[in-house]
Amino acid sequence: MKIVILDADTLGNDIDMSPISQFGDIVAYPVTAASETAERIRDAEVVISNKVYIGANEIQNAKNLKLVCVAATGYNNIDLNALNANNIAATNVKGYSSQTVAQLVFAYMLNVYGSLGEYGELTHSGAWQKSPTFTMLNFPIQDLENKTLGIIGAGNIGGRVKAIAEAFGMKVVMMAFPGKEYPESENRLPLNELLKVSDIVTLHCPLTPDTQNLIGLEQLRIMKTSAILINTSRGPVVNLDDLYTALKSKKIRHACIDVLPQEPPQDHPIFGLRNVTITPHIGWASKEARQRLINGISANIKAYADGRIDEIKLLR
Repeated sequence: MKIVILDADTLGNDIDMSPISQFGDIVAYPVTAASETAERIRDAEVVISNKVYIGANEIQNAKNLKLVCVAATGYNNIDLNALNANNIAATNVKGYSSQTVAQLVFAYMLNVYGSLGEYGELTHSGAWQKSPTFTMLNFPIQDLENKTLGIIGAGNIGGRVKAIAEAFGMKVVMMAFPGKEYPESENRLPLNELLKVSDIVTLHCPLTPDTQNLIGLEQLRIMKTSAILINTSRGPVVNLDDLYTALKSKKIRHACIDVLPQEPPQDHPIFGLRNVTITPHIGWASKEARQRLINGISANIKAYADGRIDEIKLLR
């Protein structure tokens, strides 16, 4: 079979692609512009895409296309209805980056609570070398123990974050999404109540019409002025302009964000603030996680080749 990868640069060049190449010939494009997609998938039987959009216009001439493998968990970059109407199956890969994203969440927490960046700058500037004492206490250092962590979205990643937080001795509360029922044993709070009691709020919910702009200025004003907001889910879950306003006016202490509404981002005044940590959507991207992703895509292609695709495809 012919397998086309539309944005191979997002997968890196340090992982083993043989789990996929065993199924056929791979044509890998480093990146693909929207105007190039239709032509590049015209003869493909299987297409692998991380963030390249695939919808009705892109597939109208792709007569051989039978399977679209999303190289991610979220699948907002494909039109499932259009694919289904053309008898094209779509799959994603769940859980491959849960540990990696959770690791970044705690790297953020430890960096802010330990003032690691600030202390590192003191050392590089020569200030420690000139200190009259063996230590420096110029910036606050706090324990995670007994802090309250509010988790919005308790799926694979949120669940992993919860387990690590409890190992640190943190108190964990989770958001109760409207209209859903939860076991009494789970500590679920409405959004505003969760925001009010949490020292750190971390977002792990999918991007849906209900979660777009879930966190705006109204919600940020509810949070403690000492609170930290972490977003490793999807950029549009947080209103970026409102977050800038809240950070600039010190409505909250700090924000750590790995995702933005547009990626790569346009220039924005938030990049000029000191009380924000911004990373370029790397939470999912450890070598181990990317290899698990490739292995998951391979399993999906095998299911298709074996005639078992109905068991795992996104839209049945």
